[in-house]
Amino acid sequence: MFGFYDSYFLLFGLRITYYGFIIAMAMALGVFVACKNAKFRNLKSDDILILACYILPLAIIGARIYYVIFSDNSYTFGEIFRIWDGGMAILGGVIGGAIGAVLYCLIHKKNLLDVGDIVAPSLILGQAIGRIGCYFAGCCYGVEVTDPTLQWFPLSTMIGGHWHYSTFFYESIWNFCGFIVLLLLLRKNKVRNSGEVIALYFLIYGAGRAWIEGMRGDSLYIGSLKVSQVLSIILVIIAIAMIVVIEVLQKKGKIKSLHELQSAYSNNLLTELENQKQARLEKKNARLQQREQKKELKKRENLEGEKQTKNDKEKE
Repeated sequence: MFGFYDSYFLLFGLRITYYGFIIAMAMALGVFVACKNAKFRNLKSDDILILACYILPLAIIGARIYYVIFSDNSYTFGEIFRIWDGGMAILGGVIGGAIGAVLYCLIHKKNLLDVGDIVAPSLILGQAIGRIGCYFAGCCYGVEVTDPTLQWFPLSTMIGGHWHYSTFFYESIWNFCGFIVLLLLLRKNKVRNSGEVIALYFLIYGAGRAWIEGMRGDSLYIGSLKVSQVLSIILVIIAIAMIVVIEVLQKKGKIKSLHELQSAYSNNLLTELENQKQARLEKKNARLQQREQKKELKKRENLEGEKQTKNDKEKE
């Protein structure tokens, strides 16, 4: 499938798994897209690069810890750190990344809702690409398909000699669609308040994951409940609560709408540009005045020199 028949490829003798390579590319592309979107919440590319230094390491740690906690496998302390042997969970990565975003905002004095709005499209894009890697890793598949008429890709996939629903593929397509929606909402300024894009991410991803997780055949459980399905439903509830609270606070005047914030930002920017223009003009006038003073001083020196020369000749 896709022209690949192994789970890894060799680069200068180094074995690189397709799953790890695809995840790395998803992270890099996510950071790139966030840098391009930063201006829509008055952030800079440098802010996003610093943010990535907080989010990415904690996302990896969170994804691993989540899997280790809820997996049926038992791990020694050393095995916990062997992420190259497999065992990562996307929702754990979301939780870890969220902690990184909060730390970044606290330390660098940034608005968490604005940062969340910029991160949301990149996050769901990374998840869409990352799910492609699940094909090569042979994970995140659905329950077994016994009906021969349904045993064809991409509806189902051969895993371990048996056909299973391609839930990783379903989630990838769902997330790609979610990425397009969130990107358009952000870039076309189709939401009224900061924080609504990240809230819609929780809603879109949570709803899709809750539905698809019900079809999964390799889920992580806590008791008889699928952990990721429960957390996905919680994400949907959080999303709805966030949107309601933000709208209520905006109507009560507790927070400003994006239009008001952008108007204030534009006014501040115009004021700053005007101040910079005035400062440049004053600096230019100061240079001209200094130049005129130097010319006047030189003229006086020349006159005094001529006068001295004339006096010397008269004495002779």
